[in-house]
Amino acid sequence: MVNISSTLQVNTTQVPITISKTTEFIRWSLVFLSIVGFCFFIYFVTMMLHVFFATPQLRENARYLLFIYMLVNDTFYIFLAFFMLVSSMSQLYIPVPICFILYAISSSVFRVTPYNLAAMALERYMAICYPLRHAELCTTKRANLAYALIWLLLIVLIGAELFLMFSSVTNRYIYVICKHDTLLVNPIQNVIRTLNFILCFGLAGIVIIFTYVKIMLVAHKVSSQSSSASKSGKTVMLHAFQLLLCMSSLLSTLTETFTPKKIEYLPITNFFAFTCVPRFLSPIIYGIRDEELRKRIKKSLGKYFH
Repeated sequence: MVNISSTLQVNTTQVPITISKTTEFIRWSLVFLSIVGFCFFIYFVTMMLHVFFATPQLRENARYLLFIYMLVNDTFYIFLAFFMLVSSMSQLYIPVPICFILYAISSSVFRVTPYNLAAMALERYMAICYPLRHAELCTTKRANLAYALIWLLLIVLIGAELFLMFSSVTNRYIYVICKHDTLLVNPIQNVIRTLNFILCFGLAGIVIIFTYVKIMLVAHKVSSQSSSASKSGKTVMLHAFQLLLCMSSLLSTLTETFTPKKIEYLPITNFFAFTCVPRFLSPIIYGIRDEELRKRIKKSLGKYFH
C-alpha cells in the first residue's frame, strides 16, 4: 500500500510562495471575469428553465428534457470547479474525506455531459430512422431512465478510482489543499482515470458519429435539403462540436505539463479558457440554433424589453 501521509503532509506544511502584485492582479481579474461570465450563464440557464417549465410542449419532449439536464449539470460543475479552484488559490485547507467527496462529485458531473450529448444524438437518430416508433421509444420517462443509467455507469466507473485512492490513504484526518494532484497517491490512479476518460469521450464520440452517418443516409434519400433528416444531421453535428468543447477541458492538463510552473495564474487561466468558455458556449449555441427554443427565448426576452 502506498503511504500517503508524507505526500499529504507536504501540502499541509508548504512554505507560502511569494507572488508579485501584478500576478495577483491578473489572477483575481480572471476570477472576476469568470464570475461575470458565470452570472450571465446563470441568467441564461434561469431563462431556459422558465421557458421549459412554462411550456408543456417542451416538458413532454425527451430531447429538451435531456438539454435541461445538461444545462443544470454544467452549471453545477462550473460552480463546484470554481469553488475548488478558488479554495486552492486561497490556500484553504480542507479535511481529506471532504476533499475526496468534492473530487468524486466533480469528476462524475464532468463526465455526465458527453454521455448526455450521446443520448441527445440517439434521440435524433430515433426520430429520423424510426419515426413511427419515436413517440413510443423517446418518452420523458425513458429520458429520465437514460439519465439515471448514465449516473449509475459513472458511479461504477469512478468507484474503482476512488476505492484505490481512499484505500491508499493511511491518514484520513489531516487537512489538505484540495486539488487532483494532492489526491494522486498511486500511479495506477492515472491509468484508471485515463481509461475512464477514453471510455467516456470515445463511447460518446462513436455514438454521435454512428447517429450522424445513419441520419445523413436517410437525408440523402430525401430530395428536399430542408427535410427534418437534414436538420437532424446538423443537430447531431452540433452535438459533436459540443463534445469537442467539452473535451477542451482536458487541454488544461497539457498546458500545466508543458508550461513553466512559475506562471502562478496558469490554473485560473486554464479554468476560464478550457472550462468556463466551452461550458458557457455549448448550451447557448444549441439554444439559439434550435428553432423552437429560439422562438421561446425571443418571446421571453420580449416580455422584459417591451
